[in-house]
Amino acid sequence: MLENERYGEAMGVLRFLLQCSGQNERNYEEWQSLLEWLEAAFPEAAVPASEGAPSEPEEDDPDEAEMTRQMVNQKAAQDAGYADKLLASVMNGPLTEQTILALEQLAYLERPEIDAALTDWLRETPLHPLLQFRVLQTLRRRGMDGVVSLTRGQETVEIEIDAVPLSPEDFPLAMNKILERVADQTEIHEPTLYYFAQELWSQFIMAIYGTTDYFSMQNEDDSMLDIWAAALHDVISESLKGFRNEEEIRRLYGITDTMRFRYEGAYRSLMQFVSAGVEE
Repeated sequence: MLENERYGEAMGVLRFLLQCSGQNERNYEEWQSLLEWLEAAFPEAAVPASEGAPSEPEEDDPDEAEMTRQMVNQKAAQDAGYADKLLASVMNGPLTEQTILALEQLAYLERPEIDAALTDWLRETPLHPLLQFRVLQTLRRRGMDGVVSLTRGQETVEIEIDAVPLSPEDFPLAMNKILERVADQTEIHEPTLYYFAQELWSQFIMAIYGTTDYFSMQNEDDSMLDIWAAALHDVISESLKGFRNEEEIRRLYGITDTMRFRYEGAYRSLMQFVSAGVEE
């Protein structure tokens, strides 16, 4: 968050962590010191403590969306190169808040050539899977339909644009059931772990959208949901604690030896995503 200048969100996360119990006292001291430094260095980004940690952004209000559409097209009318500038900011930089803002504005520009530019970019350029997903969302918001073929990870997939989720509620119910299983095991006794599980899961399902892993979760088979929930718990626990407690986590979720192979596959997929994020 700090690398991407998301200071307000970072403050929200620190306030959330300071409310959690059961951590080493030194952790609380470090979190408090960092929070105080952020509040002093970036007062314009500070949010009231009562607001807590950041939440998933909601869909735009219709009136707000229309105002944004008018504002963006007014800028384009005043500057003939405005669309090209937005496309350049998206295509020539890393995935940052500025990139997301540029994609949001592109969603409202009434220029058909934008569809072709973004679609060609998706097909021809290796992109971070989260950036791919954000571009797919932009194409859907622009009203594009049809299928786009692109590479996601090691797979070539075909994405139906008009089916791309625009909000967390648009994802299949099975995705939420997996997170609910983690909540059942962690929400009371390990709230910090559950918070980070929510964050990772929301990013992960966007990154794997349209892949074999994504479709493997959708049949709502209890054993498959348990496998992904346990793998998510395992990865977050290892990341926070510095060691892996696989046997205990497998027991919590009822992962038997016959499910072990699929469980390890789910764990590897999540770890590869986490590692790729660090490398980015």
